[in-house]
Amino acid sequence: MKTFTAAVVGLALLAGPALAQSTNNATSSSTANSTQEQNASTMNLWQGSKLIGLNVYDLQNQKIGDIKELLLDNDGKIGQVAIGVGGLLGMGEHDVAVKWTDLKFSDQPVPSATTSSNTSTNTISGGAARTTGSGTSMSLSASSTASTTKKNYPDHAVLNATKDQLKAMPQFNYSK
Repeated sequence: MKTFTAAVVGLALLAGPALAQSTNNATSSSTANSTQEQNASTMNLWQGSKLIGLNVYDLQNQKIGDIKELLLDNDGKIGQVAIGVGGLLGMGEHDVAVKWTDLKFSDQPVPSATTSSNTSTNTISGGAARTTGSGTSMSLSASSTASTTKKNYPDHAVLNATKDQLKAMPQFNYSK
């Protein structure tokens, strides 16, 4: 019995330095990896979860709905986006599907709704916007100053359609 106890104590004493060495190697390894960190905003990537709930505006800066779901094709690319239109607090909302490429995304806040007597076009001018897919890019200006920190998601989306046009589209069904 004394021999067994001595053997267990001896193994425990030998295991201590071995465990400490492997812990130090793991720490130095993780420190080296943190200097090579990947970052979504510097890679120009967006978090899909941040797009859900994103407000969608028409060309006149009127809110027409919000993104409810990103719909992927078999290759994992976003093909359609379900937008919730109308309703109050989720009641009576009408979900429609639009092409991902029909949406234009902006990193700038929505301009304030000010009227100008010498403006006769629906052109939105100013700051930068991100273009996805085909079509021309849109730019939006903001009345407030934008943060210098780049977010990994856009501020809002713009769709060339009115709320009434979206309400007239067929209801999008997720389960059929």
